[in-house]
Amino acid sequence: LGLTLREDLREAEEEGATRYGVGPGAVRFISGTFRPHRDLEKKLAAFHGREEAMAFSSAYMTVNGVLTSLITKETAVISDELNHNCIINAIRLSRPISKSVYGHNDVAELERRILEAQGARRLIVVTDGIFSMRGDHAPLKEIEAVVRKHDHLFPENAILVVDDSHGVGAFGETGRGTEEYTGGRADVLVGTLGKAYGVNGGYVVSSEAVVTYLREHAPMYIYSNPISAGEAAATVKALEILDGPEGRAILKHLRDMTGRFEKGLTDLGYEVIPGDHPVVPLMVRDTEETSRIVSYLLEKGVLATGLNYPVVPKGDEEIRFQISGDHTASDIDAVLDILREYRDKR
Repeated sequence: LGLTLREDLREAEEEGATRYGVGPGAVRFISGTFRPHRDLEKKLAAFHGREEAMAFSSAYMTVNGVLTSLITKETAVISDELNHNCIINAIRLSRPISKSVYGHNDVAELERRILEAQGARRLIVVTDGIFSMRGDHAPLKEIEAVVRKHDHLFPENAILVVDDSHGVGAFGETGRGTEEYTGGRADVLVGTLGKAYGVNGGYVVSSEAVVTYLREHAPMYIYSNPISAGEAAATVKALEILDGPEGRAILKHLRDMTGRFEKGLTDLGYEVIPGDHPVVPLMVRDTEETSRIVSYLLEKGVLATGLNYPVVPKGDEEIRFQISGDHTASDIDAVLDILREYRDKR
């Protein structure tokens, strides 16, 4: 959203640091909880329409804290094949009774995997909201329907966990992420404070019962210092901006710039994965060519990330462009001109 360098966010962080110190000094349950932490958690819960929220030091730690706390030795876990590394590692760390993977966004295969998991006491289905390497989104409404349909098969319920770190703040009409865009709803929703909100940290929102349980069980929360009070105060300010007229205007501009760039790439003959999210992947599908284009862009003053195996599967090599709320139409057109030059030289 282009918020990181805004004066009002910097002033909010400075005021928080001046009043409470530059660091928390301890973990949350000892003496590391300050008013801005709770103000932020209440605001996040309200923003997502949940009863409660809790902040972690990062979204990576949030996912690990949530999944390792909810997965028992009697829990079956089902995961999308393109889920983020944090989800993969959290499942490994949790040691569930069974784990399986369904094809990317393949709801029919997900349902088959759910039926195969019968016998477990608890089922957890976990997916990214936005898949960070591709910019596409999970069909969350359809996934939710399948999970609810088979909830009765599991004595301790079927639970849908969504990591929407790349969606919250930047996706949907009001920035409420993949849930807003698709009409689906997670039982447990994870987000980050370090992308759209422009600050630092991660969080989870859910029912009061689930969050209370996580506060008592998630080791990544209990034994690790939180974000600073200043960072929490800055994020509160970011949410105030996002959840008002200025936020709507920023989001509309972001969608416009994303569409302009995606159309420009397509018109130039480049392959993209269509979508409304501001991650726009240019699919190169060749490691050496990806490196050549990235180097050419960098020489021209454009920072873009080349993604090669094993970060992405072989044949899916790409350049990951990230449109920001403070990019202008002339910024977009300048990058397209550079890519046109590269194409013509080849």
